[in-house]
Amino acid sequence: MPSSADVVIIGGGVVGSAVAYHLREAGCRGRIVVIERDDSYSRASSNLAMGGIRQQFTLEASVRMVQYSVGFYQDLDRRVPVAGVNFRQRGYLFLADTDSAARLTRRYEAMRSAGAHVAWLSRDEIRRRLPDASLDDIEFGVFGPEDGYANPKAVLFAMKTIAEDAGAEYVRAEVHAIERTNNKVTGVAFGADSIDTSVVVNAAGAFAGRVAELAGVSLPVSPVRQQLFRCDLPRHWEYRFPMVIDPDGVHWRHDDAPTADRPDRIVVAKTKHHEVPGENFTCDDGRWLSDFFPTLVRRMPPFTGLTLVEGWAGLYEMTPDHNPIIGEHPEAPGFFLANGFSGHGLMMAPATGKAVAEIVMTGTSRTIDIGVFAYDRYRLGALLDDEATL
Repeated sequence: MPSSADVVIIGGGVVGSAVAYHLREAGCRGRIVVIERDDSYSRASSNLAMGGIRQQFTLEASVRMVQYSVGFYQDLDRRVPVAGVNFRQRGYLFLADTDSAARLTRRYEAMRSAGAHVAWLSRDEIRRRLPDASLDDIEFGVFGPEDGYANPKAVLFAMKTIAEDAGAEYVRAEVHAIERTNNKVTGVAFGADSIDTSVVVNAAGAFAGRVAELAGVSLPVSPVRQQLFRCDLPRHWEYRFPMVIDPDGVHWRHDDAPTADRPDRIVVAKTKHHEVPGENFTCDDGRWLSDFFPTLVRRMPPFTGLTLVEGWAGLYEMTPDHNPIIGEHPEAPGFFLANGFSGHGLMMAPATGKAVAEIVMTGTSRTIDIGVFAYDRYRLGALLDDEATL
């Protein structure tokens, strides 16, 4: 292996691969090395994700990030047709009951001000999209018509494919040191090897805090378990579901069968807000009956005949304000951050790759102003407030 590289990216998931691809697009003609410790991606957040893609945020930077990513994902199946990304723009539908109506009304107005494309739906308009739903307690809905979901495993495969096609080299290894000289990044060490470089990008997802420690700096990113379940529907549904978010937090989407003879399915998730941080991949099967199934059958009575197929857990990479950290670390010149997406990494990955590539190449993100996501907000105590990240 050559002993030097222009850029080393630690983490080869959707974010790291997006950075590698966009670096080449931004004019980096040198060597780009992506170091991934597990090329099976068995614990990668993008591999275990739900696959949702929404622009419904109240920070303009987040809205612009996802709008860029939507355009990218719309074209990804054409570019990597064997992947089966299947970005379905069926929308994101947040339902509001009496308790959540005021909060969702504020969010709706704030999202519109931030440039998000959203629509206010009456109960009758919701019923036309969800004719089987029980909506007596629902006052209105907020719908993102350009939003939707994709196959997360296929997105990961496709992003890695286009990065490799652009010339990025993937190395299976675990980094054990990030070297600095006179405070500046000078290389990375892994196994018995090392690579000299002046640019290291931390794209290590839920493990980003551990990688930052190798560079001698702190990073407020914690791994937090997210629980998901996949279910067979009791019949083949006559219409396709958007991503539906119940007022109690349970949300589901269609999981389209690859062929007509396979069962029609949904994927379901619900964030446990008091989940203890840690690298916990244990599936809590008990939550299916306590937290998931009752809401599903209450909102969609025909779901009574659902068959649970599997459950699994992945990791969110949480920050204190549930917003990402993007840009150069102020205490380690040459150490760049693409971290802390708090459950929104896949939906922001293409834009993150674009922004980080521009920062590395030119010193600033020109396509999207992502200055609000700089690390310095934690040093200044200026945390971001976006209720739509919860």
